[in-house]
Amino acid sequence: MHRTRSSVFAIALSAGASLAGCSGSSNVSQVAAGGTGAVASSSASSAGSGAISATSGAGSIAQGGAVVLNVPDDVAGALAVGGSEGEAYPDTLPIGFTPANVFGGYRVGDAISADAESPTADPDSKLDDCGTTILAVIRDFKPDRQNFEGPDIGDDRGLVSPQLGADRKPVLASSSPTKTIKAPAQFSDWYRTVDGVNKAYKLQLWFAPNAGVSSFQSTEFFPLDGKGWDAGATTYRNYHFTTEIHTRFKYKGGESFKFTGDDDVWVFINDKLAIDLGGVHGAENASIDIDARATELGLEKGKVYAFDMFQNERHTAESNFRADTNLNFVDCGTIVPEIPK
Repeated sequence: MHRTRSSVFAIALSAGASLAGCSGSSNVSQVAAGGTGAVASSSASSAGSGAISATSGAGSIAQGGAVVLNVPDDVAGALAVGGSEGEAYPDTLPIGFTPANVFGGYRVGDAISADAESPTADPDSKLDDCGTTILAVIRDFKPDRQNFEGPDIGDDRGLVSPQLGADRKPVLASSSPTKTIKAPAQFSDWYRTVDGVNKAYKLQLWFAPNAGVSSFQSTEFFPLDGKGWDAGATTYRNYHFTTEIHTRFKYKGGESFKFTGDDDVWVFINDKLAIDLGGVHGAENASIDIDARATELGLEKGKVYAFDMFQNERHTAESNFRADTNLNFVDCGTIVPEIPK
């Protein structure tokens, strides 16, 4: 990993796959903290308009009385969150987005404060359609020389538990230091907004048409340049960040998800760890044949399941993030509520 720093962040989706809630109306998506990852699917013509109520019974995203977070309309900007089946998605860079140097583009949104009040839930999210923009949270960290820009690099598998936490965050498997995590107590802050530890921002990724798939690919992925702890800096890149994505997909059969990247990358499907590329390392490959692992992951065709992905940039040597999939994503990403540790 010790060579001139480049950063690659790429996601490719089949042209037939859609990211729900990212085109058309101003509806938004919500996710419950805790509860099962599966949600019964509904068509656009059932239950009225096909909307799901965050407070209703069967088919509700909220489970076990958990808090549900509404993503504000301004998150989607020109694209507008929401959408109806059959709408055309943008095939050119949306206004206000920074072009990635290969495919797609991104836009860094508002900062997220640690004490931000969760808005109320919107009952009108749809399960059957999405545009080509997905919402994420990106958090900037300082190079503490322990976990970020630490002394040791290499593969570090088994860092996280195989079951996603009830708060939809990964759980560190051991409280003892590992090869690349010297201060394990800080791990719980990687995907939580903590004053003095990190600075969080909304992040939108736009996927461009690419020979039959939709792709986001950047070999210079530095969305936090001049932001966060490096606010105002213009002469160097801002490394040391974590990216958190929460979305859902409808399992139809025949899907796959292929990933190449570094540093740590963890993908959970239906709350179960499906890809573990833990460690501070060069680009490494992993793939999931959804059909082959359906039993292991507890999947049934026709149902909707959680897809949660976590990626870390922890060292100023190299960062690659590429994913190719034909998963039928049915929402554009959510920001889960912060729950006290």
